[in-house]
Amino acid sequence: MTTTQSPPTKPEVSVVVPIYNEVESLPQLIEAIASVLIPAQLSYELICVDDGSTDGSAKLLKEQALKHPNLRAVLLRRNYGQTAAMAAGFDYARGSTIVTLDGDLQNDPIDIPMLLAKLSEGYDLVSGWRQNRQDKAVTRLLPSLIANWLIGKITGVKIHDYGCSLKAYRSELVADMNLYGELHRFLPALAFIEGARITELPVHHHPRRHGQSKYGLGRTFRVVMDLLTVFFMKKFLTRPMHVFGLLGIISLTLGVGLGVYLSILKLGFGASIGDRPLLILAVVLILTGVQLLSFGLLGELLMRTYHESQGRPIYRVREIVEINVKNIKGDK
Repeated sequence: MTTTQSPPTKPEVSVVVPIYNEVESLPQLIEAIASVLIPAQLSYELICVDDGSTDGSAKLLKEQALKHPNLRAVLLRRNYGQTAAMAAGFDYARGSTIVTLDGDLQNDPIDIPMLLAKLSEGYDLVSGWRQNRQDKAVTRLLPSLIANWLIGKITGVKIHDYGCSLKAYRSELVADMNLYGELHRFLPALAFIEGARITELPVHHHPRRHGQSKYGLGRTFRVVMDLLTVFFMKKFLTRPMHVFGLLGIISLTLGVGLGVYLSILKLGFGASIGDRPLLILAVVLILTGVQLLSFGLLGELLMRTYHESQGRPIYRVREIVEINVKNIKGDK
């Protein structure tokens, strides 16, 4: 069975794989993807984004590109992180649908046709769910379980496995999403903000065969910080004044209230207030309130600049349905 096909100018599927020190897995991964998509008669391109590997992965990708016309190697100048690698893959993808998976052979390419079939039912994103995950319990499974529950609660997107890289997207969906930080793990939440239809399917998961995992407990802090960013984007992306303004008004009201109370004590009863902690608290609350209101106004101005300078709408149109009035009237 052949594992090559002529590279299409406009493939049906773009398979994006971020690579970082996976030289031992790459040949098997490329062959496995070809052995699934070619028999399925899907025109595809495989975009491997080397994220500054130091083990010879970039050199191997160049060699593999000579053997596999469908392979496009995107070599980054240094290690930017998985989010940047995925963003680069999305930028260079030409397919009408995009599939992402890890380069360590733990995701199984055999699941790709199943995800694409589900996507064709009208969904914008289909996420893999590693029901029988083959990872260490303490360093991977437990943190992932907690993270999935927390992300689901905060974002409102109820899927079981945010961390599964095996996902299928419509290309127009990822074109609307800007990635930075560690936001690649929040793609379903970002897609939900864009109004996407999201579902998930159970997929295969295998133990790591080569190399070492790039994930660990050390990423927890960064994930939590990015989760707060996603929460703010979901709730207040186009109206930052609603959060900063509310907090500012509360702080300002409390500060002014304490100031009035202390003024009554001083002017009405002649009490000494200079050494009272309440006076310091009142001043701090008033200043904090003014600062928060100022942040809200600056946020509103920045958001207007962001949308107006890029011509970026604050809405997404899924479909336009209209009736041809001329045909109804019988006009020619």
